[in-house]
This record gives sequence, structure tokens and C-alpha cells, in this order.
Amino acid sequence: MSWIESIQPAQADDGLRKHYRRVVGDRERVDNVLAVHALRPQSLLAHMGLYKAVMHHSDLQLPLWLREAIGVYVSRLNRCDYCVAHHRCGLSAALAQAQQFDALDQALSTPRPGPPFTTSEQLALEYARKLTVAPSSVLAEDIHALREGGFSDGEILEINQVVAYFCYVNRVVIGLGVELEPTPDAPARASA
Repeated sequence: MSWIESIQPAQADDGLRKHYRRVVGDRERVDNVLAVHALRPQSLLAHMGLYKAVMHHSDLQLPLWLREAIGVYVSRLNRCDYCVAHHRCGLSAALAQAQQFDALDQALSTPRPGPPFTTSEQLALEYARKLTVAPSSVLAEDIHALREGGFSDGEILEINQVVAYFCYVNRVVIGLGVELEPTPDAPARASA
């Protein structure tokens, strides 16, 4: 599961079980990225609060598929296989057609994604790249370019928050050796 102790709901004490119920309901298993917080449940609550605010809040303006695409791209840049796997599924689910997923996923596998992303979307991904790999290289001009590309300041904030969230969670996963959960057709594998 990870290089540190992780606790699933069945082994949790009443306090931790209550926190798990609050974030994932009555599931008997929680994703490893959440179980790694078991020794400090307050970070579990903070993590889920940030995730929901950045990725699933009803007031967000960027389409979910673009938020997921940014998450996949940032996770690929950080070489976080765990988050790539989970959010490729999220990207696929957020898109209407499988063909769209294949084309976008292929583009996200490149150092600087191009078509089928629009010019504006490519600007968002370039900002994500800079903020991920060289944060101090981001300049006011990058924000101006996003505005010129049609993004409002609120949408720019959303892009920034998605990138920052994924940089955070990628470092939690990689830094603690969180393993990808096995699926019926694939064994578990390490995230880094």
C-alpha cells in the first residue's frame, strides 16, 4: 500500500472510521492515496476538502474534462503513475466520446501537448508545465497570455489550483511510496 502504515476502514478505530465515512461513505476499502493519511486523519480531511474544492465544486467554470486533463498532464510531468492512472479514468468518464479520450490522452503524453487541444487549452497546459517543472519561471506574461487566450481571472485561478493540487498529491504519493490499487485485470504496481 505505501512505505508507511496505512489503515483500511475494517482495521480503523472508531475515530478514523468516522473520518473515512465522512469522505468516502461506508466503503470497506478506501483508495491508497487516502489510506496513507490514516495516522493523521486531519490531513485526510484537508486533502479531501481541497480535492473536492479544486476538482468538483459546483461553482467551478472550467469543464471537468479540462481539469482532469491538466491533472493527468501534471502527474505525467511528475512521473506519478498512481495519479495518472486514476485521473485518466476521470478524464475518460468526463468526455462524451472514447475517440476524444484517445486523442487527448495521446497529446498529454507529449512534452508540450498540441492538437486536439485548442490554442487556449494549450496555453493552460503550458502554464501547468511551467508551474510544475519550474515554478519560479512563471511570470506575469504567462497570466496575460491566459487572459488573451480567453480565460477569466477566476478560470486562471482554477487552472492554478488544479496544478497546485496535483503537485501536492503527486508528492504525497511518490514521497510515501503509495501503490496503485490492483484491478481485476492488473496487479498492483508502484507509483514512482
